[in-house]
Amino acid sequence: MEEITLKIKGMSCAMCVKSIESAVESLDGVDEVKVNLATESAFLRFNPTKVSLDEIVKLIEDLGYKVGSSKHSGYQDEHIAGMKRKLYFAALAGSFLLLGNYLGLKVPHFIQFIVALTVILYSGREMFLATLRSLRHRTLNMDVMYSIGVGSAFLASVLTTIGVLPENYNFYETAVMLLAFLLLGRTLEALAKRRTSEAIRKLIGLQASTATVLRGNKEVEISVDEVRAGDIVIVKPGEKIPVDGVVVEGESYVDESMFTGEPLSVLKEVGDEVFGGSISKNGVLKIKATRVGSETFLAQIIRTVEEAISSKPPIQKLADRVVSYFIPAVLTVAIASFIFWYFIAGSFFAFTTLIAVLVVACPCAFGLATPTALAVGMGRGAELGVLIKSGEALEIASKVSVVIFDKTGTLTKGKMEVTDVFSMDGSRSVLLSIAATAERRSSHPLAEAIVERAKMEGVEIAEPERFEVIAGKGVVAEVNGNRILVGSRKLLEENGVNFDGIEQVLFQFEKEGKTAVLVAKNGRVIGVIALADAIKDSAKVAVEKLKRMDKKVGIITGDNRIVAEAIAESLGVDFVIAEVLPHEKALHVKKLQDAG
Repeated sequence: MEEITLKIKGMSCAMCVKSIESAVESLDGVDEVKVNLATESAFLRFNPTKVSLDEIVKLIEDLGYKVGSSKHSGYQDEHIAGMKRKLYFAALAGSFLLLGNYLGLKVPHFIQFIVALTVILYSGREMFLATLRSLRHRTLNMDVMYSIGVGSAFLASVLTTIGVLPENYNFYETAVMLLAFLLLGRTLEALAKRRTSEAIRKLIGLQASTATVLRGNKEVEISVDEVRAGDIVIVKPGEKIPVDGVVVEGESYVDESMFTGEPLSVLKEVGDEVFGGSISKNGVLKIKATRVGSETFLAQIIRTVEEAISSKPPIQKLADRVVSYFIPAVLTVAIASFIFWYFIAGSFFAFTTLIAVLVVACPCAFGLATPTALAVGMGRGAELGVLIKSGEALEIASKVSVVIFDKTGTLTKGKMEVTDVFSMDGSRSVLLSIAATAERRSSHPLAEAIVERAKMEGVEIAEPERFEVIAGKGVVAEVNGNRILVGSRKLLEENGVNFDGIEQVLFQFEKEGKTAVLVAKNGRVIGVIALADAIKDSAKVAVEKLKRMDKKVGIITGDNRIVAEAIAESLGVDFVIAEVLPHEKALHVKKLQDAG
């Protein structure tokens, strides 16, 4: 089975969705088709040995719609700009006709006819062409409704102009203003759709566009689409990793925060797995590509978001069913009212009732409001870093009784900051200066945080005479002839440094959930710098609001229990699940669900 998401232009209502889904589902080999009006997309699962993509595309285009696979914003921006021009023209013309009649300026019927006809030909052209295509394929959609409404008002006005109908059936301004309001609705709808697709575009923007690969003994830069599994890819400091793979040479700290939310870069060495879209911070890596193109982890995330936005929750399925009866019902009522008033009551009021029913029924809120609301909700969520797996998940969110937050990057800022500086001799600025000078050439997030704090406080940062990174432990540097160690307990222990006198300070920092970095000079501890992933200003507000809604709030994290409980206490969280591996988090959620 092959899966693909297509972009479909020209849909106006749920009837368009229904006609496309019904036609495509009838093809032999199509397993599933989900068309989303709000995102103008169709998710397809089909057997390419039974039906080709070209056949599916041709069928959709035969129904009168345009098909493409491009997700870039150029078309959308151009389309919205064109819609705005047509809207402004219709609104200005309609205002002229409306004010002319309202102020009693006696604008000649012929002038009103010319103005209204120009608006219909320019601003309403696409709508009327879509109606003709729809009728040619024996389908009814909202374009048909809109066209009948606008066309009826215009035709009644023309009959008034030539003397067939009395003066009070002059509806030129109604036809033009109705078209303006329809264009306003569609412009707002298009803006909402663009906002929805922003989330997917941002995820696509995380992907690298080129890759440097080894061809023989040469380094060659190629498009990322040309990389194949088994290729050796070279990634330099600061570059995005273009594919999923395994490190075969080199080591570097890699920023994987776009996937994990964890603020600390992860040290990647030979044999470690890396993911496309993450960033190599300080070293050169040679990576053997294992997954490329649509198979990468990032591509799977993008596909999940696209499928989620295309999914239909129960409320939307209900709306689609209602809409399928909506247009025939409205047309029946409009025609029945016309027949009664014209042929039975013998009144020209028949035209008024016909136009009134069609005009009032024009906005297809049933078919549009539900998918647009869901799409915008999920799109906004993705912008804020919340991936919603389906429309149904969003719909049942109101029934949630327990909310669990991941800690890093969700409740916290996802970036380490210096919180305390403890100096053995009492000189805070001297300790910061020594530590920042030693860490100056390191790209580790803890080192960067220390240097940033020293700069913020205006402390002098010199150039170390010698500098060495001890992977996973800290740095050894020479500053003004002094041997400086900045790092973990293990680094100091391995270099024979005793830190018994500072144990109580270390214990207090760790109790508060902070990371303690020790600083030693010539074999003696001179101080401790504490760092923490600061809590977001909005986290406490969010937790308080959820608790006011009678939701139980928890934290789930891979961090140690002391750190997690310190944050839970400051936020007023109900419970903590700590020291959990990433793949185990879903299991803990399942346990809570099973427990009710």
